Amino acid sequence: MQAKDIMTTSVVTVRPDTGVNDIAKLLIEKSISGLPVTDADGRLVGVVSEGDLLRRPELETERRGSWWLDLLANNRETAAEYVKSHGTTAADVMTASVVSVAETATVGEIAATLEKHRIKRVPVVSDGKVVGIVSRANLLHGLAARKEPPLTTPSTDDRTIRESLTQRLESQGWVSSGSLNLIVDGGIVQLWGWVGSKAERRAIVLAAEQYPGVKGVEDHLGSLPAYLRGV
Repeated sequence: MQAKDIMTTSVVTVRPDTGVNDIAKLLIEKSISGLPVTDADGRLVGVVSEGDLLRRPELETERRGSWWLDLLANNRETAAEYVKSHGTTAADVMTASVVSVAETATVGEIAATLEKHRIKRVPVVSDGKVVGIVSRANLLHGLAARKEPPLTTPSTDDRTIRESLTQRLESQGWVSSGSLNLIVDGGIVQLWGWVGSKAERRAIVLAAEQYPGVKGVEDHLGSLPAYLRGV
């Protein structure tokens, strides 16, 4: 299995000039913990995560170091820390040294990357542009999808079904969460992610069941908490 077989393709991105308030709203609305930052050409320039927004004066959580640590820190470090906590745009708060993987990266390589850099998700990049995201959850989806080891490479038909069905679902406009992920193995579609209502769940299942070439559907979708559904 490779990145393109398990990655979430409905990637929500922001521009460097996107405001931090808008970023926070997107993280909540899409029930995700991080957002790639892309330039005007769609190229990856950074990542903003929940952690980048935790130390804020508005929340009274701004980091306050001890006086002796301040003496040891240089001006560049303290200035960067100030920008990070007081910045108003993605460019101010994002992590610019971004780790990414290619579509052909194996699940083993992705797992090693997440572990080495102690990150929860990694952008998938093709020609410098973001084409997907692989999170720890996506890796577990891939593991759970396989009935018996080892993890083998999906067939061309499975990959075609996954790509086309994902595009069809995204075009409908009623998928409420950015975490929807499909794993296809032997014509069996496994649905992972979150839904905002029973109607949305049923619509997704029906769309998968009725798609050409699909032999069966396994529903592993979870329900979003009420506060994320606006209830």
